[in-house]
Amino acid sequence: MTVHPEHVAPSVLQHMDVAVALGEAADRTLQAYADQVGTTLPRAKQQVTPNPGEALIWRADGFGQPILFQVAPCKSERRRHRRKYAEGELPPERSFYFRGAKGQMNLRAQNLTWFRQLATGVDDETWMYHLRQGDYSRWIEEGIKDSALARVVEVIEQDASMTSPTSRRLVTEAIEERYTLSATGT
Repeated sequence: MTVHPEHVAPSVLQHMDVAVALGEAADRTLQAYADQVGTTLPRAKQQVTPNPGEALIWRADGFGQPILFQVAPCKSERRRHRRKYAEGELPPERSFYFRGAKGQMNLRAQNLTWFRQLATGVDDETWMYHLRQGDYSRWIEEGIKDSALARVVEVIEQDASMTSPTSRRLVTEAIEERYTLSATGT
């Protein structure tokens, strides 16, 4: 698997039956493959650039046009990213910081596991300050890049009747449901 077939020995590429390329340079990738194996890529009547979630497939025997097809979403890649956000270390600029209304703290949550642990330990005033500011959903949206979870947390943040214990439980349960269980595959 490579995006640069011109860097792969022709003797290796000649054992392939099909070539698949995606992205804006898909046609150039297929052309580079054809050049390496000494065959001709048929000229399409109209250049096709795959959109996200699409790819071009071409039979390596040189017959027929490349065909555009829909790529099935990869579940393992999502699990890997979920595990990264649950357990990996985000850079400082993407981490969440429990600071409180007066900035008296600087507790860094570098991932969702740390966030859940710190959330259970910070005082009610600090928890509620960040909740009312919409800080949790903003961090999940921008730092974790999970819009779906951010919307769930945003609903909790916007409920004016929400107490500290209830909101902590709901936020941490939402995270656990989406990440902890999914990351372990259960």
